[in-house]
Order: sequence, then C-alpha cells, then structure tokens
Amino acid sequence: MIELTSLQNVLFVGGFIILIVVMAKIMKNMALHWQILFGMAVGVGVGILASNFDWGAEAVKDWIKPFGTIFINSLKLIAVPLILASLIKGVSDLKDIAKLSRMGGRTIGIYIFTTIIAVTIGLVLVNIIKPGKSITAETRQELVESYRGDAANVKNVADSQKNSGPLQALVDLVPDNIVGASSSNGNMLQVIFFAIFFGIGLILIPENKATPVKKFFDGFNEVILKMIDLIMLAAPYGVLALLAALVVESPSLDLFKALGWYSVTVLAGLILMVVVYNLIVFGYTRKKPSFFMKGISPAQLLAFSTSSSAATLPVTMERVHEHLGVDEEVSSFVLPIGATINMDGTSLYQAVAAVFIAQAFGMDLDFMTQLGIIATATLASIGSAAVPGAGMVMLVIVLAQAGIPEAGLALIFAVDRPLDMCRTVVNVTGDATVSMVVAKSIGKLGEPKVKDWDDNYPPHS
Repeated sequence: MIELTSLQNVLFVGGFIILIVVMAKIMKNMALHWQILFGMAVGVGVGILASNFDWGAEAVKDWIKPFGTIFINSLKLIAVPLILASLIKGVSDLKDIAKLSRMGGRTIGIYIFTTIIAVTIGLVLVNIIKPGKSITAETRQELVESYRGDAANVKNVADSQKNSGPLQALVDLVPDNIVGASSSNGNMLQVIFFAIFFGIGLILIPENKATPVKKFFDGFNEVILKMIDLIMLAAPYGVLALLAALVVESPSLDLFKALGWYSVTVLAGLILMVVVYNLIVFGYTRKKPSFFMKGISPAQLLAFSTSSSAATLPVTMERVHEHLGVDEEVSSFVLPIGATINMDGTSLYQAVAAVFIAQAFGMDLDFMTQLGIIATATLASIGSAAVPGAGMVMLVIVLAQAGIPEAGLALIFAVDRPLDMCRTVVNVTGDATVSMVVAKSIGKLGEPKVKDWDDNYPPHS
C-alpha cells in the first residue's frame, strides 16, 4: 500500500472539490438521466486518470469511494420504510381481498413467465457461442488461484442454504420479529409478508377504525418520497464515486481478455431481454419503446451504478408512477415484490455461467440437465436478495443441481462486478415492464404525471 503525502492529499482533495463545483454548474439545467450519465462518465474519467499515478488508486479509495458508499447506504436506508409504507398503502387501498388476490396472482405469474424466458435466452446463446471452449488450461488455473478465496466464501454461504429443509424457504418467509426483520435489507420477503398481512388487516376492520391508520401511512409514504427526491439530488456525485472506485479496483486486463466471450454472451442475452420487455410493453399496452425506455432510464442508470435492485427501488417506484402512468395502487404493490423475487437478469446470468463453467471443464450438459438449470435458476431467483453479488450465492445451488464443479465459481469472479451492474439494469427493467402489464390488465394505466421532455427533478412539490 502506497502512503499518500500531505501535499498529495491536499492536491487531490482540492482538485476533487473543484471538479464537483464545475459539475454542479454544468448540470444545473440538465434532466436527471443526463446528470447521472454525466456523473458516470466523469467517474470513469477520474478512475482512468487516477490509475496512471502510483498513488491514484489509494487516493480514490480514501477520498472518493466513501461518498459512493454513503450514497448507496442512503438509498438502502429508506428501502424498508418505503416497502412498508407503499405496500400497506397499496394493499389497503384495494378495499377488496379478491382484487388483491387477482393482482397478486397476475404479478407472480408474469414474473415467473419472464424469468423462464430470460433463462431460456441465456441457455440458447451460451450453447451457440460456447464461450467456455476458449479458455485454456493455463488461464483456467490462473483464475482459480486468483479467486479461490472468494469462491470458498460464496460456497460456504450457499452450503448453509442447501443444508436447510425443503420447506425452509416457507419458514423464512414469516418473521418472528418484524423489528428484527426490518434491520436488514436481506430480509425483504419477510418485510413484504408483514406489510401485505398488515394491509389485509386494514381492509378487514371497520372503515372508521382503519381511516386514521391509513392516513398515517399515506403521510408516511409522502415523506419517504420526498426523502427520495432529496437523495437523488446527489445521484450524479454518488455514481461518480462508485464508477471511479470500480475502475481503479478492476482486475488486470489479461483476465478480462480470457473472459471476453463469456461477457459478450451474458451482455447479448441481457440486451435481448430488454428487447423482449419492449415488445411486451408495446404489444400489451401500446406504449412506444421510446416512451418506456425514456421513462425508466434514470432507474436503469442508478441500477447500473449500485448493482442493487433494493437500492434502486425508490427511484423505480417514482419513475413508474410519475413517468410511465402506472397507478400508485399497482406500482406500490408490484414493484417491491419484483425487487425481491423478479431477477430476470440474474437468472439469465446463472444459466450462462453454469454452462460456461461446464464448458471450461470439458463437460457436455444434456438436454434434461439444462432443463433442470431452467427450473433451478427460476426458483433460485425468487429467493435471491436484491443486493449486489447475491446472484453468485444462488449460482452455487444451480451448479450443484447440474453436477458442475463449484470450484468453477473462481473462473467468473474477475468480471462478475461489471456484469452484476448490467444484470441489475435488466432486473429493474423487468419490474417496470410487469407493473405496466398488470396496471393495463386492471385498467390502472393512465397518462404520466410528468412529461419526460419537461423532466425537471424533483417532480414533487
């Protein structure tokens, strides 16, 4: 580790402050998605520039990366309160258990359908491109040695999950303490269970007794939305810090070359999945792809920067409601569930990674084994936490089901972080797609409250 001198610290911090001031002036009249893109570009530039100095990487880690961590933490901070407020409000507003059942059935059914499509696309591409065939034995050994420790940690976490009973997932769904469950974003399903249960209770009690509680959660929801507005003012600077840190912490170029075809396969599948979403939106809601992509783009950019569906959820909810015209009754119900159980990008990646590792080890997977990958990846995505890197843990379960060596996890660690960013974009886009389809199916899809060509943020008064 290179120690920074006092002068280097002063020069670096001073230059960074000047950069932030200049950015603020340039972005003053930009729309949110352009601000985020600008912040991402500047972050990559800062990372590349810092990498040219012996002390640059350490300076970025010490003085810039913490601001990215603070930004992600601030988004995660409101994830649980947002889910509680929005789901309780959304469920109680339905005023009818039958209506809740219909919406819930359609939501989960469509989520499973899109996940199966994603896994199938991944398997088709990886069998056509065959990226694992390009890895030499020497490169394979180098990758295994470099990331053996990371692979072992992931395997230990996955083993603890595999050793649980067949109904453990059902047991884990019901918390024994809602305060304890709310203390971790990894317990999102438990929080969602409580929120839906609480909302159902509000529907079933007399209206005069339910009204004060509903008003409280309506106001609580508005406060959370205002907090989102305030946090998003810092989004360009947060993504700058995240991208700068990612660049200086990236593995060596030689490792990336060895995994180039694997990355191309995953990215091609993710792009095809976004095309599928646009076809679904246009085919069912008659909304143009340009309208859909422009409306959800800030959430996609944030998903790319944070690699977390949970951290992006507040922005996804606001964009879908304000800019895509989905009624709050639908968005507040569909999106929190989607951020937890709908991981299309993660499922696609798991399918590609499993076959890629098998190819790298010279294994040929038969048709039935690959069908098993589809089923396992679909089910694993439901239990995957909406946080960075969770897909890697669930991949161990997919590998075990297919009989693929789990040591192969080390082969893909080098490029997992950038691919995690890309697949989170697909996860978020899938959530938005399903919310529009569900809203259209029950007559709750209208005109957006905010036109994107007049996109001045924040939209709330």
